[in-house]
Amino acid sequence: MKTLTVSVVTPDGPILEDSYEMVSCKAQSGELGILPNHIPVVAPLVISAVRLKRNNETIRVAISGGFIEVSNNQVTILAQSAESPSDIDVQRARKAKERAERRLKAKQDDIDFRRAEYALKRALNRLDIVEKR
Repeated sequence: MKTLTVSVVTPDGPILEDSYEMVSCKAQSGELGILPNHIPVVAPLVISAVRLKRNNETIRVAISGGFIEVSNNQVTILAQSAESPSDIDVQRARKAKERAERRLKAKQDDIDFRRAEYALKRALNRLDIVEKR
């Protein structure tokens, strides 16, 4: 079966580079499913899980936004951050979730709501990745 060469890269360097049969991710415009010989695409991504499928196995990677580029069976995901389930500190993610929820409930003027919402989405995504391991 034909495969895609997939690279997940962050500002800190590459997180993953391997071959997969399918890549699924969430772009700002909706869900994307990439198979071999997909047309070239560049799309902005949202905080979500990237699902990489090979041999009836799915690997999930938590990303916090970024871009996907598809060309010639090469998929490059440039993410602000990316973590595999084994890299996620569950306690830290739970504390970040609780902290963000408290900030959103406080409704104080000096709180940056967008930042708190972003932190909450990131924490929930990270916890979701670990739970669906």
